[in-house]
Amino acid sequence: MNRLAIVVGLIAVALSFDYINGFHDAANSIATVVSTRVLSPGRAVIWAAFFNFVAAFAFGTAVASTIGKGMIDIRVVTFAVILAGLLGAILWDLLTWYLGLPTSSSHALIGGYAGAAVTKAGWTAITGCPNCTAGWTKTVSFIVISPMIGLAAGLLLMVAICWICRRMTPGRVDQWFRRLQLLSAALFSLNHGANDAQKTMGIITGVLFAAGYLETFAVPFWVILAAHAAIGLGTLAGGWRIIHTVGSRITKLRPVDGFAAETGAASAIFLATSLGVPVSTTHAITGAIVGVGTTRRLSAVRWGVAGQIVWAWLLTIPAAASVAAGIYALLRLNGLD
Repeated sequence: MNRLAIVVGLIAVALSFDYINGFHDAANSIATVVSTRVLSPGRAVIWAAFFNFVAAFAFGTAVASTIGKGMIDIRVVTFAVILAGLLGAILWDLLTWYLGLPTSSSHALIGGYAGAAVTKAGWTAITGCPNCTAGWTKTVSFIVISPMIGLAAGLLLMVAICWICRRMTPGRVDQWFRRLQLLSAALFSLNHGANDAQKTMGIITGVLFAAGYLETFAVPFWVILAAHAAIGLGTLAGGWRIIHTVGSRITKLRPVDGFAAETGAASAIFLATSLGVPVSTTHAITGAIVGVGTTRRLSAVRWGVAGQIVWAWLLTIPAAASVAAGIYALLRLNGLD
């Protein structure tokens, strides 16, 4: 098959994953603002999609570099490895969307990419890369760190808000935070787009590098725009099954709660993006919502639902890796490596 046709096909699959990422993770961006009735669902997805795209002009490409050359030894990456990794992530995302589970598209992509690469070259695909150990250490650490930062930030913000607004009537507090939640939703969507779109940028740049179209691993500007456009369009479509889980099944949210949760989660994602860590926006917002809920009382959080979500988090990397490994094995059997 013509090399250019393969490259175009892989870029199309990568952008399809990016679209599904936005669709799957729309809940992260809009669930709180919809559940508090600050915005209607239609307006909320437009608001979030806009800031997903605007993030293209606001952040660098450190996360893209981590995904593209900081998780897997780039010398073992082939078109088949990339295709299998993307398909493994897409299938896992679609399954968890169907089940209404807010899992991490980021970790699905990382798991799929690693599963295909290890099937091709063994564990040296990870251990043989000097930068990969640090990349995996940061990524796996943030599986715990990002929800904890979100939880702590959400909780502390709520405590501070309660103290600052202690002399205000509930109606006035609600009125103020209905306006402020528009800003917190925009801030979260901006950071969501910044971190998540970069993962697809890393994959597409890897395709271009493997095909010889790039001499060094540097993300072209058109790739940045395409990735942000795809994730914005996916968010615009909205994954409503997961929105219900995040917005109302974990705990009941008011505008002030939504503001604290979105701001807390955005701070966790901003920290990770600055460090070049491909963090899960799902983990960050879920942790922040739990933190906000616990300020009322522990029983305000539905811990059974939270437990199901955590199990889905733990399964995401190995599950996506297993699916991608199986797909890569089939491709290799058919001589498509």
